[in-house]
Amino acid sequence: MAVRGAAQRIQTELMSWPHVEAHPHRFGGTEYRIGKRELGHIHGDHLVDIPFPTKVRNEVIAAGQAQPHHVLPDSGWVSLVLREAADVDRAIELFRRSFDLAVKQKGLALEQARS
Repeated sequence: MAVRGAAQRIQTELMSWPHVEAHPHRFGGTEYRIGKRELGHIHGDHLVDIPFPTKVRNEVIAAGQAQPHHVLPDSGWVSLVLREAADVDRAIELFRRSFDLAVKQKGLALEQARS
């Protein structure tokens, strides 16, 4: 099951954030990056994968916001299957969390990154 237009909605939102670039993902779909740091990627309108530090990944899974990665369940990656519009909203929230971590990690000014 997929949410029609999910990939476009996510891309429109992420591309409005500073420093974010879209690139083809090596396993299909589109990945979003700040420089070389991947924020996550989307496979069509049905699946989002996002990397987090293990502690954050565990929090996200414990809160029921995503599942362990569909291929690498013991990694820091999470997967979110897009079944309904609320899942797209949650995916954007998780991408935002990944974005905020990347901005902090790269030392970019948060005020500049949120403008």
